[in-house]
Amino acid sequence: MSAALDSAMLIDRLPRLRGRLSAVSPLAPFTWFRVGGPAEVLVRPADAEDLAAFLTALPPEVPLTVIGAASNLIIRDGGVPGVVIRLGGRGFGAVTVDGSGVLAGAAALDVGVAETAAAAGLAGLEFLSGIPGSIGGAVAMNAGAYGGELKDVLDWAEIVSRSGEWIRLSAADLALAYRRSSLPAGAVLVRARLHAHSGDPTTIARRIADIKSAREATQPVRARTGGSTFQNPPGMKAWELIASAACRGLKRGAAEVSEQHCNFLINTGGATAADLEALGEEVRARVRAATGITLEWEIRRLGIPSREQER
Repeated sequence: MSAALDSAMLIDRLPRLRGRLSAVSPLAPFTWFRVGGPAEVLVRPADAEDLAAFLTALPPEVPLTVIGAASNLIIRDGGVPGVVIRLGGRGFGAVTVDGSGVLAGAAALDVGVAETAAAAGLAGLEFLSGIPGSIGGAVAMNAGAYGGELKDVLDWAEIVSRSGEWIRLSAADLALAYRRSSLPAGAVLVRARLHAHSGDPTTIARRIADIKSAREATQPVRARTGGSTFQNPPGMKAWELIASAACRGLKRGAAEVSEQHCNFLINTGGATAADLEALGEEVRARVRAATGITLEWEIRRLGIPSREQER
Protein backbone atom coordinates (compact mmCIF):
# COMPACT_ATOMS: atom_id res chain seq x y z
CA MET A 1 0.00 0.00 0.00
CA SER A 2 1.45 3.37 -1.01
CA ALA A 3 2.08 6.21 1.44
CA ALA A 4 -0.35 8.39 -0.53
CA LEU A 5 -3.11 5.78 -0.21
CA ASP A 6 -2.39 5.32 3.50
CA SER A 7 -2.66 9.07 4.01
CA ALA A 8 -5.90 9.28 2.05
CA MET A 9 -7.41 6.59 4.25
CA LEU A 10 -6.26 8.43 7.37
CA ILE A 11 -7.70 11.74 6.17
CA ASP A 12 -11.09 10.09 5.78
CA ARG A 13 -11.02 9.29 9.51
CA LEU A 14 -10.05 12.78 10.66
CA PRO A 15 -12.39 15.53 11.87
CA ARG A 16 -12.78 18.62 9.72
CA LEU A 17 -11.35 21.97 10.75
CA ARG A 18 -11.22 25.57 9.60
CA GLY A 19 -7.49 25.40 9.11
CA ARG A 20 -5.55 23.40 6.54
CA LEU A 21 -5.07 19.65 6.26
CA SER A 22 -2.80 17.99 3.69
CA ALA A 23 -1.62 14.45 2.96
CA VAL A 24 2.02 13.35 2.52
CA SER A 25 3.13 16.90 3.26
CA PRO A 26 6.87 17.75 3.20
CA LEU A 27 8.29 18.77 6.57
CA ALA A 28 11.90 19.47 5.59
CA PRO A 29 11.14 23.07 4.47
CA PHE A 30 9.93 23.86 7.99
CA THR A 31 13.06 22.61 9.74
CA TRP A 32 16.22 24.61 10.20
CA PHE A 33 18.27 21.63 9.01
CA ARG A 34 16.11 21.35 5.84
CA VAL A 35 16.08 17.55 6.02
CA GLY A 36 13.57 14.78 6.62
CA GLY A 37 10.57 12.99 5.19
CA PRO A 38 6.92 14.03 5.03
CA ALA A 39 4.08 14.04 7.52
CA GLU A 40 1.51 11.37 6.78
CA VAL A 41 -1.02 14.14 7.37
CA LEU A 42 -0.11 17.73 8.24
CA VAL A 43 -2.70 19.77 10.14
CA ARG A 44 -2.44 23.54 10.58
CA PRO A 45 -5.30 24.77 12.79
CA ALA A 46 -6.69 28.26 12.23
CA ASP A 47 -6.56 29.13 15.92
CA ALA A 48 -6.77 27.61 19.40
CA GLU A 49 -10.52 27.01 19.19
CA ASP A 50 -10.05 25.18 15.90
CA LEU A 51 -7.28 23.09 17.47
CA ALA A 52 -9.42 22.17 20.49
CA ALA A 53 -12.35 21.10 18.32
CA PHE A 54 -10.06 19.00 16.14
CA LEU A 55 -8.42 17.23 19.10
CA THR A 56 -11.78 16.60 20.76
CA ALA A 57 -12.92 14.63 17.71
CA LEU A 58 -9.56 13.06 16.80
CA PRO A 59 -9.64 9.25 17.18
CA PRO A 60 -7.44 8.42 20.18
CA GLU A 61 -5.53 5.70 18.32
CA VAL A 62 -4.20 8.13 15.69
CA PRO A 63 -0.54 9.05 16.41
CA LEU A 64 -0.10 12.76 17.12
CA THR A 65 3.08 14.85 16.86
CA VAL A 66 3.40 18.61 17.40
CA ILE A 67 6.09 20.78 15.85
CA GLY A 68 6.74 24.49 16.11
CA ALA A 69 9.55 26.49 14.51
CA ALA A 70 11.52 23.20 14.20
CA SER A 71 14.73 24.97 15.12
CA ASN A 72 15.96 22.17 17.39
CA LEU A 73 14.59 19.20 15.52
CA ILE A 74 15.63 16.42 13.14
CA ILE A 75 12.79 14.86 11.14
CA ARG A 76 13.94 11.40 10.10
CA ASP A 77 14.01 10.55 6.40
CA GLY A 78 11.09 8.12 6.54
CA GLY A 79 8.76 10.87 7.73
CA VAL A 80 6.31 11.05 10.61
CA PRO A 81 3.31 8.70 10.77
CA GLY A 82 -0.15 9.83 11.81
CA VAL A 83 -1.05 13.49 12.30
CA VAL A 84 1.54 16.24 12.61
CA ILE A 85 0.20 19.54 13.98
CA ARG A 86 2.08 22.70 13.13
CA LEU A 87 1.00 25.92 14.79
CA GLY A 88 1.28 28.90 12.46
CA GLY A 89 1.85 32.55 13.22
CA ARG A 90 -1.57 33.83 12.16
CA GLY A 91 -3.55 32.04 14.88
CA PHE A 92 -0.82 31.37 17.42
CA GLY A 93 1.85 34.03 16.97
CA ALA A 94 0.46 37.07 18.76
CA VAL A 95 2.64 38.86 21.31
CA THR A 96 1.09 41.49 23.56
CA VAL A 97 2.18 43.41 26.62
CA ASP A 98 0.16 42.46 29.70
CA GLY A 99 0.93 44.84 32.55
CA SER A 100 4.35 43.87 33.86
CA GLY A 101 4.57 40.87 31.56
CA VAL A 102 4.04 39.55 28.07
CA LEU A 103 1.42 37.20 26.61
CA ALA A 104 2.88 35.14 23.78
CA GLY A 105 1.30 32.62 21.46
CA ALA A 106 3.10 29.31 21.06
CA ALA A 107 4.23 30.17 17.52
CA ALA A 108 5.67 33.55 18.51
CA LEU A 109 9.40 33.62 17.89
CA ASP A 110 11.53 33.96 21.01
CA VAL A 111 13.40 36.94 19.60
CA GLY A 112 10.10 38.67 18.81
CA VAL A 113 8.97 38.26 22.41
CA ALA A 114 12.24 39.79 23.65
CA GLU A 115 11.91 42.71 21.25
CA THR A 116 8.26 43.36 22.17
CA ALA A 117 9.20 43.48 25.84
CA ALA A 118 12.13 45.77 25.10
CA ALA A 119 9.96 48.21 23.18
CA ALA A 120 7.64 48.41 26.20
CA GLY A 121 10.51 49.04 28.62
CA LEU A 122 10.21 45.58 30.18
CA ALA A 123 13.45 43.90 31.25
CA GLY A 124 14.30 40.32 32.11
CA LEU A 125 13.38 38.66 28.81
CA GLU A 126 16.44 39.70 26.83
CA PHE A 127 17.92 36.18 27.00
CA LEU A 128 15.11 34.99 24.73
CA SER A 129 16.73 36.84 21.83
CA GLY A 130 19.55 34.30 21.98
CA ILE A 131 17.28 31.26 21.69
CA PRO A 132 16.30 30.11 18.20
CA GLY A 133 12.72 28.95 17.82
CA SER A 134 9.31 29.73 19.26
CA ILE A 135 7.80 30.12 22.71
CA GLY A 136 5.93 26.80 22.59
CA GLY A 137 9.12 24.82 22.14
CA ALA A 138 11.02 27.02 24.57
CA VAL A 139 8.52 26.30 27.35
CA ALA A 140 8.29 22.59 26.49
CA MET A 141 12.05 22.14 26.86
CA ASN A 142 12.72 24.92 29.38
CA ALA A 143 15.08 26.55 26.92
CA GLY A 144 17.79 28.81 28.24
CA ALA A 145 20.74 30.92 27.16
CA TYR A 146 22.81 33.89 28.27
CA GLY A 147 22.00 33.53 31.94
CA GLY A 148 18.25 32.94 31.70
CA GLU A 149 15.81 30.03 31.42
CA LEU A 150 12.07 29.87 30.83
CA LYS A 151 11.54 28.63 34.38
CA ASP A 152 12.85 31.98 35.61
CA VAL A 153 10.14 34.01 33.84
CA LEU A 154 7.15 31.73 33.18
CA ASP A 155 3.94 32.48 35.10
CA TRP A 156 1.68 29.99 33.31
CA ALA A 157 1.11 28.18 30.07
CA GLU A 158 -2.19 27.27 28.45
CA ILE A 159 -2.47 23.90 26.76
CA VAL A 160 -5.06 21.94 24.87
CA SER A 161 -4.99 18.32 26.02
CA ARG A 162 -5.05 15.32 23.69
CA SER A 163 -8.79 15.06 24.42
CA GLY A 164 -9.40 18.73 23.53
CA GLU A 165 -9.63 20.15 27.07
CA TRP A 166 -8.29 23.64 27.82
CA ILE A 167 -5.94 23.68 30.82
CA ARG A 168 -3.83 26.43 32.40
CA LEU A 169 -0.67 25.15 34.08
CA SER A 170 1.60 27.12 36.38
CA ALA A 171 5.36 26.98 36.14
CA ALA A 172 5.29 24.72 39.21
CA ASP A 173 2.79 22.39 37.50
CA LEU A 174 5.19 21.98 34.59
CA ALA A 175 8.08 21.10 36.93
CA LEU A 176 10.58 22.83 34.66
CA ALA A 177 14.12 21.49 34.93
CA TYR A 178 17.21 21.55 32.75
CA ARG A 179 15.95 21.15 29.16
CA ARG A 180 12.74 19.41 30.19
CA SER A 181 9.21 19.93 31.45
CA SER A 182 6.32 17.78 32.59
CA LEU A 183 4.04 18.82 29.74
CA PRO A 184 1.25 16.19 29.60
CA ALA A 185 1.61 13.60 26.84
CA GLY A 186 -0.18 14.63 23.66
CA ALA A 187 -0.86 18.16 24.91
CA VAL A 188 -0.42 21.17 22.64
CA LEU A 189 0.87 24.34 24.24
CA VAL A 190 -0.96 27.35 22.77
CA ARG A 191 -0.05 30.40 24.90
CA ALA A 192 2.17 31.49 27.79
CA ARG A 193 2.55 34.45 30.11
CA LEU A 194 6.04 35.62 30.99
CA HIS A 195 6.76 38.11 33.73
CA ALA A 196 9.27 40.93 33.48
CA HIS A 197 10.10 44.16 35.28
CA SER A 198 10.48 47.81 34.36
CA GLY A 199 13.75 48.81 32.81
CA ASP A 200 15.44 51.43 30.67
CA PRO A 201 14.59 50.74 26.98
CA THR A 202 18.04 51.82 25.83
CA THR A 203 19.78 49.47 28.27
CA ILE A 204 17.46 46.60 27.33
CA ALA A 205 18.04 47.15 23.61
CA ARG A 206 21.79 47.24 24.18
CA ARG A 207 21.65 43.90 25.99
CA ILE A 208 19.74 42.35 23.08
CA ALA A 209 22.28 43.76 20.63
CA ASP A 210 25.12 42.32 22.72
CA ILE A 211 23.49 38.88 22.69
CA LYS A 212 23.07 39.06 18.91
CA SER A 213 26.71 39.98 18.48
CA ALA A 214 27.84 37.19 20.79
CA ARG A 215 25.77 34.61 18.87
CA GLU A 216 27.11 35.74 15.51
CA ALA A 217 30.68 35.62 16.81
CA THR A 218 30.47 32.15 18.36
CA GLN A 219 27.73 30.18 16.56
CA PRO A 220 27.07 29.19 12.92
CA VAL A 221 23.89 31.27 12.81
CA ARG A 222 23.78 31.51 9.01
CA ALA A 223 24.21 27.77 8.40
CA ARG A 224 21.58 25.05 8.15
CA THR A 225 21.86 24.00 11.75
CA GLY A 226 19.65 23.14 14.69
CA GLY A 227 21.01 24.87 17.74
CA SER A 228 22.84 23.05 20.53
CA THR A 229 23.02 19.35 19.71
CA PHE A 230 23.75 17.92 23.16
CA GLN A 231 22.87 18.90 26.70
CA ASN A 232 25.60 20.11 29.02
CA PRO A 233 26.43 17.40 31.57
CA PRO A 234 26.29 18.65 35.18
CA GLY A 235 29.15 21.07 35.79
CA MET A 236 30.54 20.64 32.27
CA LYS A 237 30.22 22.10 28.78
CA ALA A 238 29.26 19.74 25.97
CA TRP A 239 31.37 21.65 23.45
CA GLU A 240 34.50 21.26 25.57
CA LEU A 241 33.99 17.50 25.76
CA ILE A 242 33.41 17.33 22.00
CA ALA A 243 36.53 19.35 21.31
CA SER A 244 38.60 17.18 23.65
CA ALA A 245 37.48 14.12 21.68
CA ALA A 246 38.80 15.72 18.46
CA CYS A 247 35.35 15.94 16.85
CA ARG A 248 35.54 19.52 15.60
CA GLY A 249 35.04 19.43 11.82
CA LEU A 250 34.09 15.73 11.81
CA LYS A 251 31.95 14.80 8.78
CA ARG A 252 29.41 12.18 7.73
CA GLY A 253 28.26 12.71 4.15
CA ALA A 254 27.22 16.37 3.92
CA ALA A 255 26.74 16.63 7.68
CA GLU A 256 29.50 18.28 9.65
CA VAL A 257 30.40 19.21 13.22
CA SER A 258 30.77 22.99 13.17
CA GLU A 259 34.32 24.32 13.29
CA GLN A 260 32.99 27.51 14.88
CA HIS A 261 31.03 25.85 17.71
CA CYS A 262 31.42 22.09 17.93
CA ASN A 263 28.14 21.52 19.78
CA PHE A 264 26.38 22.43 16.52
CA LEU A 265 25.80 20.10 13.58
CA ILE A 266 25.55 21.59 10.09
CA ASN A 267 23.92 20.50 6.86
CA THR A 268 26.54 21.76 4.41
CA GLY A 269 24.22 20.96 1.50
CA GLY A 270 22.53 17.68 0.61
CA ALA A 271 22.80 16.02 4.02
CA THR A 272 20.09 13.57 5.05
CA ALA A 273 18.57 13.22 8.48
CA ALA A 274 20.39 9.86 8.68
CA ASP A 275 23.72 11.65 8.05
CA LEU A 276 23.06 14.13 10.84
CA GLU A 277 21.87 11.57 13.35
CA ALA A 278 24.70 9.15 12.59
CA LEU A 279 27.22 11.97 12.94
CA GLY A 280 25.73 12.89 16.29
CA GLU A 281 25.97 9.28 17.46
CA GLU A 282 29.59 9.13 16.32
CA VAL A 283 30.33 12.24 18.38
CA ARG A 284 28.66 10.63 21.40
CA ALA A 285 30.72 7.46 20.94
CA ARG A 286 33.99 9.37 20.63
CA VAL A 287 33.26 11.51 23.68
CA ARG A 288 32.31 8.43 25.69
CA ALA A 289 35.53 6.66 24.64
CA ALA A 290 37.69 9.68 25.40
CA THR A 291 36.08 10.86 28.65
CA GLY A 292 33.72 8.17 29.93
CA ILE A 293 30.85 10.66 29.73
CA THR A 294 27.71 9.96 27.70
CA LEU A 295 26.27 13.06 26.07
CA GLU A 296 22.48 13.30 25.93
CA TRP A 297 20.77 14.68 22.84
CA GLU A 298 19.20 18.11 23.19
CA ILE A 299 17.94 18.11 19.62
CA ARG A 300 14.67 16.18 19.26
CA ARG A 301 14.60 13.42 16.64
CA LEU A 302 11.19 12.44 15.30
CA GLY A 303 9.78 9.98 12.82
CA ILE A 304 10.99 6.76 11.25
CA PRO A 305 14.21 5.99 9.36
CA SER A 306 14.18 5.64 5.59
CA ARG A 307 13.98 2.14 4.15
CA GLU A 308 17.55 2.53 2.89
CA GLN A 309 18.74 3.34 6.42
CA GLU A 310 16.97 0.27 7.81
CA ARG A 311 18.78 -2.10 5.42
